[in-house]
Amino acid sequence: MTLNLEVWEDKNDLYSRAEELFSAQLKNGATTFGLATGGTMIPLYEKLRNSSLDFSHCKSVNLDEYVGIPQGHPESYYTFMQHHLFEAKPFKATYIPNGVAEDVHAEALRYEDLLKSLTVDMQLLGVGVNGHIGFNEPGTSFHSETDVVELTVSTRSANARYFDTIDEVPKQAITMGIASIMRAKCILLIAVGEEKRTAIKALLRGDVTEDIPVTRLCNHPNVIVLTDLKMN
Repeated sequence: MTLNLEVWEDKNDLYSRAEELFSAQLKNGATTFGLATGGTMIPLYEKLRNSSLDFSHCKSVNLDEYVGIPQGHPESYYTFMQHHLFEAKPFKATYIPNGVAEDVHAEALRYEDLLKSLTVDMQLLGVGVNGHIGFNEPGTSFHSETDVVELTVSTRSANARYFDTIDEVPKQAITMGIASIMRAKCILLIAVGEEKRTAIKALLRGDVTEDIPVTRLCNHPNVIVLTDLKMN
């Protein structure tokens, strides 16, 4: 396992470090970035927006998108990315699954074909309380590729704060599979908050199990973990 753990007491310093890693990737010739959404990423995207970094020659691929809400919906991940990053830092091309495609299963296959045509230089990840990465919930095969998945009650509850009621939270999403994620040359995992401790401890123990999807990263050759959690 090649896992580089960095513990930062100050969250602002943690996100400054994440910005530095994006900068280093650009300087090393990276042209394709895998991006993630969620509250964990908002401070990072704010730093990228306010930086001098230029992504205009780069491509991005997003981890996932809800099924059943259009791009223009305020809680779509398309809207999230436009608001938090792309409007200020345009990329040459940006790709996000289409959650309202006529055939979402065909859309998942199309998106997987797109991913296979690219080489992701760095994949940005968060982690769920239950250890999910992307929307790959516990029990997901490590061989999984991009697919339509059912969201667990715990994941929908965690995302309910962005909607008026939990009933409005979509029950499905299109997500990169675990095998899709693992093809990235480098993975940057950001985990902040005490609720992520169990998942990160499992990762650091190296006990690889499909019951905790994030532990699959133990088998990746280049993973950087930024966290504010002191590990005993």
